Amino acid sequence: MEIFGKKLGKNKKGSLLDIVFIAIALTFFSIVVLVGLKIATEFENNIDTNDLFATGEARSNVENVRVKYTHTIDNTFLFLLIFMAIATLALAALVAVHPLFIPFFFIGWVIVIFLSGILSNIYQAMAGDSNLSAIANNLTFMNKIMIALPIIVGVFGIILLSVMYKISNWGNQ
Repeated sequence: MEIFGKKLGKNKKGSLLDIVFIAIALTFFSIVVLVGLKIATEFENNIDTNDLFATGEARSNVENVRVKYTHTIDNTFLFLLIFMAIATLALAALVAVHPLFIPFFFIGWVIVIFLSGILSNIYQAMAGDSNLSAIANNLTFMNKIMIALPIIVGVFGIILLSVMYKISNWGNQ
């Protein structure tokens, strides 16, 4: 099939490498959000010391924006996980892989789960820091997803396995 002169069959993806990308992207995003919210909280707390903002209106405005940002980014994190997972599954459905390679997939899958455990521990170490723990506790979805990242990657790997190595797809080739 061709669209705009390019074949859609080229460079099809949907593999364990995509799961690694999802885990790394989620970890990077969560760490950036934690640091960003820490900076916003420090900014909010230091507004009171400035004589220009003596009325308290600036602090309340900054606090409102920070609270809205916190809830919005937390919900966006869940959406990001679901969107990337669905996109990877859709791309994996386009790939025809012979079932002979399933043992190699399992070996890679175990390595990816181990890597996601390391990424989860990195996030938990940052979120457990005394300076960031209050901020991390406000991010409900992000905190739970990052703590359960190895489990999510494991389950998603099994789903990806069933999509990529479906025998009916190989027989139709």
